[in-house]
Amino acid sequence: MSLSEPIDALVIGAGPAGLMAAECLAQAGRRVVICDAKPSPARKFLMAGKSGLNLMNAAPLDTQIAQYAEAADWLAPMLHRFGPDQIRAWAEGLGQDLFTGSSGRIFPKSMKASPLLRAWLARLDQISVEIRRGWRWQGGAFDFTTPNGARSLAPQVTVLALGGASWARLGSDGAWAEILAARGIPLAPFQPANMGFRVAWSPHMAPHFGQPIKGAWLLAGSQSIRAEFVISGKGIEGGAIYALSRALREGAALTIDLFPDLSAPQIAQRLSRQPAKLSTTNRLRRALKLEGARLALALELGHDIPTNPAQLKALALPLLGPRPMDEAISTAGGIPRAALTDQLMLRDWPGTFAAGEMLDWEAPTGGYLLTACLATGHWAGTHAARF
Repeated sequence: MSLSEPIDALVIGAGPAGLMAAECLAQAGRRVVICDAKPSPARKFLMAGKSGLNLMNAAPLDTQIAQYAEAADWLAPMLHRFGPDQIRAWAEGLGQDLFTGSSGRIFPKSMKASPLLRAWLARLDQISVEIRRGWRWQGGAFDFTTPNGARSLAPQVTVLALGGASWARLGSDGAWAEILAARGIPLAPFQPANMGFRVAWSPHMAPHFGQPIKGAWLLAGSQSIRAEFVISGKGIEGGAIYALSRALREGAALTIDLFPDLSAPQIAQRLSRQPAKLSTTNRLRRALKLEGARLALALELGHDIPTNPAQLKALALPLLGPRPMDEAISTAGGIPRAALTDQLMLRDWPGTFAAGEMLDWEAPTGGYLLTACLATGHWAGTHAARF
């Protein structure tokens, strides 16, 4: 390993939290170097924006803070300091006009992450933030493998923003956990969040893989939601499942109401009007307009529907557990609150701060993930600049 290169401020990780921390450090007058293992920054951010970058949510701030469950009081000061209103002003300052969708989710009008990221990187370049691509942190103090061999840095202050442990090919591989554990820093185990679940479908479901189920009401423990989900060859996924994923991960049973606008007696009455000679499939089609994937799901899970139509109000879907963590949209676990000061500095590593998905919090999709990544990045960068 070569002699350590002295630098002022180091940020490891070029995702949203790391870029925000770097911006705060640089605006405070620090000379910032960002190191990222990938050849281009913010790959997971770009992937999130391919189908529409859900930057934040329009719900009242207190309502949003509640979405972070047990981490709500921890994150609240950060979200008050740099929450949805500030993120809106920041994005618009980068030339990105925003709009609010019917669900309350807020997107750039371009819908993509790439225009915002290009403008953001240009701003960082203007304030002399240096990005070193292909620099993978190896541990030690700040030792890296780089395209030009091993290098070591000696920063005055550091912000770690290496992401969680999903989508490893995009850079968020959780390998940093071994580095911190080797330093004696306690960590909460990683768990998938906002993920799909495995289901052992029978062969008759195969033609319906990839099809959405719309308008159903889903219940998991004390949580419920009316939203769309998707049947896949691997199981189930989609917005409704992600919203319930924590309860399902923790063991809640999943039941599905295919007819939330009809009572069980109304369903029974409609079925009773059909000729008894009709097959179950045709009775469901004629009486309830069931077809396609919805019909397939009813037949898969409701084996006694004609004599017990209430099953359509509570189809039990046995789950075989979450899909692999690397497929999850986000992860829970990481650096717990107890290992950090109120400024997000590691208690056992003075001068080293952490932000984003490295921290032990989780939230549903809907803008809350990016909001907290940006808020914690802003908080860590602001306090690191003063160190």
